[in-house]
Amino acid sequence: MKKVHIVPHMHWDREWYFSTEESRILLVNNMEEILEMLENNPDYPYYVLDGQTSILEDYFAVKPENKERVKKLVQEGKLIIGPWYTQTDEMVVGGESIVRNLLYGLKDTAEFGQPMMIGYLPDSFGQTSQMPQILNGFDIKYSIFWRGTSERHGTNKTEFYWESDDGSKVLVQLFPLGYAIGKYLPEDEEKLKERIDKYFTVLDRGATTENIILPNGHDQMPIQKNIFTIMEKLQNLYPDREFFLSKYENVFEELEKNQSLPTLQGEFLDGKYMRVHRSIYSTRMDIKAANTRIENKITNILEPLASIAYSLGFEYHHGLIELIWKEIMKNHAHDSIGCCCSDKVHREIMNRFFLAEEKTDQLIEFYKRKITDSIDTDRKEDRLTAFNLLPYDRKDVVTTTVISKLNSFTLEDADGNTIPFEVLKKEILDPGLIDRQIVHYGNYDPFFQYTIQLKDSIPAMGYKTYFVVGTETNIINSLVEKETVETEFYNVSVNPNGTLNIYDKQLKKAFNHVLLLENGGDDGDEYDFSPLPDEKLIYSDNAQAEIKITQNQYEAQIDIQLKLEVPGDLENRKINKVDRFVDVHLKVTIPNHQPFIKVDAEIDNQAKDHRLRALIPTGIAASFSVSDNQFGFIKRDAYDSAMEYWENENWDERPDSIYPMLSFVGLSEEEHGISVLTNSTREYEIIGENDDTIAITLFRSVGFLGKEEMLRRPGRPSGIKLPTPDSQMIGKLKLDFAITTHKGSTTQANIGRMAKEFTTPIQTYNKIPYNAMKLNPSGVKTPLTFSLLKETSPTTVLSTLKKAEKEDRFVLRFFNPTEEETQGSFTLNRSVDHATAGNLNEKAIAPLTLNNNQFLVPLKRNQVKTVLF
Repeated sequence: MKKVHIVPHMHWDREWYFSTEESRILLVNNMEEILEMLENNPDYPYYVLDGQTSILEDYFAVKPENKERVKKLVQEGKLIIGPWYTQTDEMVVGGESIVRNLLYGLKDTAEFGQPMMIGYLPDSFGQTSQMPQILNGFDIKYSIFWRGTSERHGTNKTEFYWESDDGSKVLVQLFPLGYAIGKYLPEDEEKLKERIDKYFTVLDRGATTENIILPNGHDQMPIQKNIFTIMEKLQNLYPDREFFLSKYENVFEELEKNQSLPTLQGEFLDGKYMRVHRSIYSTRMDIKAANTRIENKITNILEPLASIAYSLGFEYHHGLIELIWKEIMKNHAHDSIGCCCSDKVHREIMNRFFLAEEKTDQLIEFYKRKITDSIDTDRKEDRLTAFNLLPYDRKDVVTTTVISKLNSFTLEDADGNTIPFEVLKKEILDPGLIDRQIVHYGNYDPFFQYTIQLKDSIPAMGYKTYFVVGTETNIINSLVEKETVETEFYNVSVNPNGTLNIYDKQLKKAFNHVLLLENGGDDGDEYDFSPLPDEKLIYSDNAQAEIKITQNQYEAQIDIQLKLEVPGDLENRKINKVDRFVDVHLKVTIPNHQPFIKVDAEIDNQAKDHRLRALIPTGIAASFSVSDNQFGFIKRDAYDSAMEYWENENWDERPDSIYPMLSFVGLSEEEHGISVLTNSTREYEIIGENDDTIAITLFRSVGFLGKEEMLRRPGRPSGIKLPTPDSQMIGKLKLDFAITTHKGSTTQANIGRMAKEFTTPIQTYNKIPYNAMKLNPSGVKTPLTFSLLKETSPTTVLSTLKKAEKEDRFVLRFFNPTEEETQGSFTLNRSVDHATAGNLNEKAIAPLTLNNNQFLVPLKRNQVKTVLF
């Protein structure tokens, strides 16, 4: 007899076309009904609370008195909670963000009882290939999801094993028809049978055992109180099946008995049976860019800096950092970070990102100040401290500000060596902006704010202090205007239309017309890009750019301003009427000593319903691209072969090769390659007749949450047809990315390390005698220079360094984004009792051998490792 596991649940989008506060009101109402049913009806054994503890956080903000009721039901195994904090997206959210989502979700669950140890992501828009490794890192061996699979991945069954490159494996129960097929089951037997017959046809075909799941729930759906009546009717309609209330774990117990399940690998991004929205990665680029920037600030700067401070004797502010993480993780739910929401919800999302970034910036500033204020020295001069948050010494160009009353100064290090620098700008600063008490006591003498550049070697995972010493010597400025740029690595010229011609001196290869802009109509919605049929695209090749090139001993700056004239909306675009514009201002920075071409883009958009991309031609006819995902890399075909048959097979959406990255994408051949590094946009496509051009999406401009019958997505609307004028992206947008060329392939060049360096700039702090926010002396004495640890094998990429949540230990996490096995090797610049290999859940696995405070850890390709010390 076939067994039908009816699993009561609700899928809880905290926000979507409705606001968080609207859903919270429903949540308070629905939770009361759930608790009453579980408490008072012994025949109702389970209820799954959508795998995310933020639901409880929202509920207890209103009903704190019900904590004990919830705790009792969780401990009885009736109310099933965890393991996530929020229902995370998997495609444009960073690895550390997904790890913290589980870390804090499990932490919150532990307050009440046992978590549901299932990687439950029933609505994520695609599945990252690294998810089995992440789940195994928390001792989770089961996964449930819906979107992204098709037979070409290796099976037509709904149960299979899913394996990451490192060998991590989870047992998957696929929802082939989604999580909501059992929503609002009708009592009318004819209607009930009509629905269930269609479901059983699909569920039976995919099942590998006699067990199938009928999830009884939906978005914001209240508990179905008449479920027992429904079950009686189902039993009468289908006497050859057994119907009962169940939980997901019961199904996995049965699946474990099947010894012949296939094993699949890779990511799942096919839109054959369910939509994955491959171009959602660029909707509301202002929100997407804010997420990228803040994630990198937390993991690349704040947490390592807090670790350095903690090692010197200061408090590690777990509470403040957890607040930041939870602020952005509320935005990481698939609808929220997908930005397929109403305008009012997007405003709430942006406000959370504003708060998270403000908290992050201020905590970074606080730690830099505490360390610098506490430096053990008798010298009275002002100080400038430079912090390097990567595990190797860096001799980089540092651009920073020094505030002083001095008309001229030099910089000296702790040994009295004079450090050369250049002044880029000198401005008068009102003393009241520094500390209004200065003015209050009658001192109106101005301060000078100097923008300076210097180049010096900063210790690994540490800092170096300089003293600001008054002098009569004139300040140096070697900045000159140039016609072209020459550095150690490149010769760069600028075409009249603002595109770059780049000649790599090492490769002896030219890359021309780099950063050509491509503009086309977007008849899509917040889920998907949709081009106009047979449209002639607009390019910036005939633009007349304003160009200014300057260079000093440290770097070159190219200032490019151009106006791209475009139609104002879809109707004008259809008749080729140009009546609006996009202003593009590119500030291109090329260090003299590094193979980076950094681009800060400020875009002012005044048109609707279109897409703007920057094109990077490579001259490499590539069959695949390489980009990063969580703790590794992924190869994707430049052209998806399913484009040849998606219509014949009636796919839900066309499989265009628009893909997400986290920090880089590259095309390469055996001898060389070119890559784009990003601290903002995370969407790319490989285009061109020879698949030789990287197209980076700068923004999409659309006016509806959902639309029907789109060119690449036929049929019903995704979401609902709701106007979203804010998503037209009228106004200014800032983006931050870079281009690099290299010898060898993308993985051989370990572009992941270059991307990490690009997104981890050296930080500085300028201590002067005045600060409006007073602090008493800390009682801690810090050295003038410091290094906490240093890598001794330059092959891995640091993910983060933080303090463990529950122990007086550091968590050092790193990964191998290359195709070769390697080893992570680090020397700790302090005496440590022991170090252990750990898991992503910060639990020790096995002791590591320490040799002179050095440890070695082997890593397979795309493997992440954690060390506790």
